[in-house]
Amino acid sequence: MASDRMAKALRTLDRDAGSGLAAVCARALDSDGVAVSLVLENSHAELVWCSGPVSASFEDLQFTLGEGPGPDAIRSGAVVQVRDLGRVAAERWPALLPAVGALAVGSVCCFPLVLGAIRLGVLTVIRHPVRALSAGEVDDALVLASALTALVLDGGAGAPRQDGLEAPRVLHRTAVHQATGMISVQLGVPLAEALLRLRAHAYASSRPVNEIAQDVVTRRLRFHDDETGSRPPDGPRG
Repeated sequence: MASDRMAKALRTLDRDAGSGLAAVCARALDSDGVAVSLVLENSHAELVWCSGPVSASFEDLQFTLGEGPGPDAIRSGAVVQVRDLGRVAAERWPALLPAVGALAVGSVCCFPLVLGAIRLGVLTVIRHPVRALSAGEVDDALVLASALTALVLDGGAGAPRQDGLEAPRVLHRTAVHQATGMISVQLGVPLAEALLRLRAHAYASSRPVNEIAQDVVTRRLRFHDDETGSRPPDGPRG
């Protein structure tokens, strides 16, 4: 059963609060940030909305590195709760843990949006400093995840409209998708491999994947098949 605070948030969800929706959900869970990412047809998660820059940065790190509690929750279809990110064994997420040190993220809990065996996305709740969700707050987050699943599916009597979930960050990684297509053409490789090359370059250069993608889209960076995998353009090639 949802708390009064979560029940109020769910009423906001029904009214389609747009850009304020994530902040309402964050307050309802007494968290420092929440984010919702949806699974695309290529099995990668796309951030659709979040509250605050830390949530966005954490989601981008997980996307770039392909590891973390969010990807684990999507793969397993089970809740992944990390009471203290700083005490996680290094081998669990060897790339994420060193990179996340600069972010104000203490506790993380990820709730998959699922319908049977189908993984639709993930709700991520973060807190700083370390402060795990209580049993009641976990129940509230599960209720919210269920409501968000209905929102994605846009099915059933009284289900909220899908466009409420999509606002305002559905185009968060448009440049990534465009760059992936360009890298695929430049290297003559499938899209999945092109995306891996893009993410690897972002990791190696310690820059957000969106920034690298913008460099590719604006032709400030071109990928080629050698040991570095990328180089500045040397001519007006597409």
